[in-house]
Amino acid sequence: MPSSLAAIVAAATTSTTPTFTMADLPTTPSPQPTTTTHQLSRYESQKRRDWNTFGQYLKNHRPPLALPRCSGAHVLEFLRYLDQFGKTKVHNVSCPFFGQPTPPAPCPCPLRQAWGSLDALVGRLRAAFEENGGQPETNPFGARAVRLYLREVRESQAKARGIAYEKKKRKKQPTLKAAAAAVETERGGEDGGDAPTSMFPLSVFN
Repeated sequence: MPSSLAAIVAAATTSTTPTFTMADLPTTPSPQPTTTTHQLSRYESQKRRDWNTFGQYLKNHRPPLALPRCSGAHVLEFLRYLDQFGKTKVHNVSCPFFGQPTPPAPCPCPLRQAWGSLDALVGRLRAAFEENGGQPETNPFGARAVRLYLREVRESQAKARGIAYEKKKRKKQPTLKAAAAAVETERGGEDGGDAPTSMFPLSVFN
């Protein structure tokens, strides 16, 4: 059989189905996953750290304490535990620097957590408790004993450090009556009266 005929026979007996490998297939770039990073605020980040710290404290408690069984007494225990990491000098009554905001020399009085730090901490943990499924009526961070303890710490530290803790007063928003009076004042100035022609911007009253 001539070689050309043998080639024709061999081609006829061979399967006509083409074979492909993965390398033969066209490659299309796979879409990159879109990741949206939600930047937590400073308050939210601190609240998460505080909540994790409290959870670790419950886990290391002897005996270990489950969150549903946590009470106001356990919160007070936690706050007193944090005192060992405090950086605020609180003078004892017997200390010669008791009641002095800027003592002239060092003294052996203990370091404690400042009242402001504890008050802010309790507020964050109180919010985190409810955000993690806790009920407001069973929130141990809102217990009366915790509020009384914070008040006691505030008063004692104010005396010991000679610092008056004052609550920040919220600015009162101008009422509609005040806004109307300002408008009348402006009109009086435009009419040639003695009232000043300047007035507050309207954004003040929004």
